[in-house]
Amino acid sequence: MAWYPGATKYELQPESDSQPAIRPTQFIMHSIIAPWTAKRVYEYWRDSTNLESHFGLGYEGDLGQFIGTETRADANYQANRRADGTGAVSIETASNLQGSDPWTPEQVEELIKLGVWLHQKHGIPLRICRTWDDPGFGYHRLHEEWAVSGTSCPGDARVTQFREVVFPGIVARAGGQTVPAPKPPAPPARPVVDLSRLVAAARTDPPRSGTPVSYPGVRTVEDALVKEGLLARGLADGHFGTATRTAYAAWQRRLRYSGADADGIPGRASLAKLGAKHGFTITD
Repeated sequence: MAWYPGATKYELQPESDSQPAIRPTQFIMHSIIAPWTAKRVYEYWRDSTNLESHFGLGYEGDLGQFIGTETRADANYQANRRADGTGAVSIETASNLQGSDPWTPEQVEELIKLGVWLHQKHGIPLRICRTWDDPGFGYHRLHEEWAVSGTSCPGDARVTQFREVVFPGIVARAGGQTVPAPKPPAPPARPVVDLSRLVAAARTDPPRSGTPVSYPGVRTVEDALVKEGLLARGLADGHFGTATRTAYAAWQRRLRYSGADADGIPGRASLAKLGAKHGFTITD
């Protein structure tokens, strides 16, 4: 087994000992569709599923390795281990819940350094994989054989970064050239929450029909309440149900509202203060 010296070792067992050996010929990059640290990715693989990747990378550039690079990991479907014994090294990278954000400069730097090491350690050639079994570098959605039923991972922003920044950076660094520091990504557009739709969702969910009212702005508000420590992450589901209303009432009380003004139904003043603190705007 080969362990990258630039990563924190979080060895998965029994996978690390029970999975078959591979000869690495590809490096495939993924987004895990969660804003997790490398340690949290490890805990997810360990506790919640029998699948795994070789590496996990957080937003801050924290890099963890879970399985040696000469042992199979399950994140790449038909690229896991081919009949000739070759296989792919995989990395899951933190992203937003839509998988739409770019890699951070810290993530880009770690991807480049890891790519150079894989080239030097395993001889992975400095080219983008031309077919699903062609040696080289790629991203998960590049070839359909790398996913069970297709994937949109990573998103368009990261595909562009891979082609314009990450892969060229690996090639340049492997050749001894200096790679310019990546530019910080443009700040994402501020989410907009429609106050009237939010209030309607709060007043009708849970509905008598049993069908929850769904409105994307609810999740924006729930995420803010999670950051305030008023709502458990697992209860943020996009529906303004009892848990969300209780959490919003706690936010209103924190603003010194009381009585009917702290009933958990959003008002303009309380929502504006929550949005100002957590980066969203409101509209009627």
